Amino acid sequence: MLEGLPIQLPAVFIAVTLACGAFLVRASSKHGVLLALCVAWLVLQAALAIPGFYTVTNTLPPRMALALGPPLVVLVAMFLIPSGRTWMDALDLRMLTWLHVVRVPVEWGLHALFVQGLVPEIMTYEGRNFDVLSGLSAPLVAWLAFRNSRVDRTLLLVWNLVCLGLVINIVFYGVLSVPTPLQQFGFEQPNVGLLYFPFIWLPAFIVPVVLFAHVVVLRRLLIRAR
Repeated sequence: MLEGLPIQLPAVFIAVTLACGAFLVRASSKHGVLLALCVAWLVLQAALAIPGFYTVTNTLPPRMALALGPPLVVLVAMFLIPSGRTWMDALDLRMLTWLHVVRVPVEWGLHALFVQGLVPEIMTYEGRNFDVLSGLSAPLVAWLAFRNSRVDRTLLLVWNLVCLGLVINIVFYGVLSVPTPLQQFGFEQPNVGLLYFPFIWLPAFIVPVVLFAHVVVLRRLLIRAR
């Protein structure tokens, strides 16, 4: 674990992770199963990060793949399995839209990590990360899109496409700023902060959940538009 950080920094990341999980669980009718899976995954990632597993960065494939890879595999599997598609189609779209408010404190946290010398500037809103706009606009979009009996499908579609692009943008810079053989950015100040607990929960949980929320909403909107 990292030492010497302001206590509010890890506290914010823990709180944001819990809030992200709470939004996801609230969006589903199968609260118990989903909650158990989320807790198990978070505990596993903490158990790997605390002893420094992810800080070994000279391996191929990079160990970070064990944080990002499994959730993405599960996401793809959900689209391939009929029961997975049925479950996704029952999720609460309004709650999945509100979920994105967690991106505001995440961006504050990334900037704070940059100030501490633990991530490059390119990963912050002072660099090439504009993902804070997604979090700031989420409450307004949630209100406008669901304020009438009919959902504003056009607004949701455009907003989710734009915000999906924003999160993919920061994932791109974040992954390629880690000091691995694949590093392309942040050589002066690489992305090492997210290799430690609790910050590992950002790539291992928060980012996959955000991606999941976007693709679920987009799938529902595009399928029903046919």
